[in-house]
Amino acid sequence: MTAQPTGPRRGRGRPPRAAASAETPATRDRILAAAREVFAERGYEKASVRGIAKAADVDPALVHHYFGTKEQVFESAVEGAFAPVLRTRPLTELRPDRAGEQFVRMFLGIWENPATRAPLLAIIRSAVSNEAAAAIFRRLVAGLVLSKVAKELDAPDAELRAELAAAQVVGVVMLRYVIKVEPIASADPEELIARLGPVLQHHLTGSTGAGPAAG
Repeated sequence: MTAQPTGPRRGRGRPPRAAASAETPATRDRILAAAREVFAERGYEKASVRGIAKAADVDPALVHHYFGTKEQVFESAVEGAFAPVLRTRPLTELRPDRAGEQFVRMFLGIWENPATRAPLLAIIRSAVSNEAAAAIFRRLVAGLVLSKVAKELDAPDAELRAELAAAQVVGVVMLRYVIKVEPIASADPEELIARLGPVLQHHLTGSTGAGPAAG
């Protein structure tokens, strides 16, 4: 008669017993940090759960246990990268007379900090090179950031206003931190805020009426 296993059965999606013993909040954070590095170095398409696990020095089963698929790992990495933005009070406390300045100061502040810039760079590089990654990035930016800004605007076209303001800042981010085009790459952040603030102010709160037709 064949002996039956006496230990508890591992549920579907659970890591092996040896890997499960390594489960800690620090392990989850290490996997996310490794994921951002792998996505940055290899791009979304060439990144794999096995590669992320190797970079984090964990069993691949732990990556699946915490996050699921590669798409879900990427989504968690995006959310983690945007956490500092979501904790910033001006995001939900925009003053009508200073909304443009607050908006650009908040975003440049996140990018000027090396600790928050590195994961965001990794995310953006993956998003611009792969449609699946771009779709995840798009959905989270719209849901986590732009929707919150739009709710603070007293205008029927609030979503469009928030997106136009974000487009302005994203363009600066790409030129300054990703492509590193001079002189914008080395310009003083306060000068950029002073120049961009009025432009974003118009996007967020300004009139949208067409000017007089040329004679």
